Amino acid sequence: MGGIVTILLAVFAALVAGCGSPSLTQLPATAPLSAPSEPTLETLRLESVVSAAILGLMEFEDPTNFAQAPDRWVYVSGQPGLIVAISDPAPQKEGKTHSVYEILDIREQVSDRGWEEGLLGLAIDPYDAAYLYLYYSAANPRRSVVSRFSIPGPDSPAAADPNSELVILEVPQPYANHNGGQLAFGPDGYLYIGLGDGGSAGDPQGNGQDTSTLLGTILRIDVSEATKEQTYTIPPDNPFADGGGRPEIWAYGLRNPWRFSFDRETGELWAGDVGQNRWEEIDIIERGGNYGWNAMEGNHCFRPPSGCESEGFIPPVWEYPLEDEAYSVIGGYVYRGAAIPWLIGVYVYGDFCTGQVFGLRYADGEVVEHKLLADTGLRIASFGQDNDGELYVLSQGEGIFRLVK
Repeated sequence: MGGIVTILLAVFAALVAGCGSPSLTQLPATAPLSAPSEPTLETLRLESVVSAAILGLMEFEDPTNFAQAPDRWVYVSGQPGLIVAISDPAPQKEGKTHSVYEILDIREQVSDRGWEEGLLGLAIDPYDAAYLYLYYSAANPRRSVVSRFSIPGPDSPAAADPNSELVILEVPQPYANHNGGQLAFGPDGYLYIGLGDGGSAGDPQGNGQDTSTLLGTILRIDVSEATKEQTYTIPPDNPFADGGGRPEIWAYGLRNPWRFSFDRETGELWAGDVGQNRWEEIDIIERGGNYGWNAMEGNHCFRPPSGCESEGFIPPVWEYPLEDEAYSVIGGYVYRGAAIPWLIGVYVYGDFCTGQVFGLRYADGEVVEHKLLADTGLRIASFGQDNDGELYVLSQGEGIFRLVK
């Protein structure tokens, strides 16, 4: 296991391009926009927190998720299976140092053979910071695993105990893609888990509309009293707690809800659902909601390609087409920080391929403003949110950045 790396800021000049030269400047709205009553959205820039070069000294690659403990240490997961702790998430200034510790290495048990497999999700229990929850891919048989590990107390980011793993849930995966992978504790204290439709293309097994499977869903479980004998229980108000589907399911009809998050003020659950051939979508997730996949892709018929029945499906809050090199929506967060006042209440999200970051203001059931906030050129894998509500960009190959005005 590696030790500690102390970072002294060097000039971080060249950013590696994403999937191509981004040319998308303003995505079309799902519906006509009303005049905003809040401050007009402006543009943002990025400041480096930790570069990929520094992380590479610890053999850390491809950050996938970000969670801050109450003690301000930030935990970051890497797709191959390494987790590091960063002493301070603030952007680095000349002469300022951060410390980075390796705290857990599970690379031997993580399968990242498929491009969408690996250590994908990370969450800290808000009620017991001694526990770190992980979502990772495993092989033989291929499956998604949600596990809990013990982590040190608030005075030290020393190594977590790799032998403390308690496997909470395992879900068989028929293919290597559409793993989902997000973990988040809701304001209700329950653990929410994102699972894709099982992969391949077009949902060949029809998992999205099948509530007898956990694939193509967001789950909601209670891990507050997890033991080896009973690793979770079902919240009594889950939509299928009394039958009609798997009791763990909170919402379904999702293709690949790669990233979702809760609005810290309203409690709303926002998700970015990666599309198939034509449309990327953003959803507000409701209890028992059916988001249409694979009958619908966004607001549009998928199977059949025309004349489909859309009744009973919850449409996306926003969608955008797969064009101008844009694909793979990366769900973000509703901004609740203090450093950027005009951004408060705005949902911030991105696109993996273009590296563009967008802001979406939602009020009274409709999008009232939408704007390109930053054209980063990064391969955005995820966003992060710190304890103060400030937002971060995690980029494959480039490192970790903070959004600033």
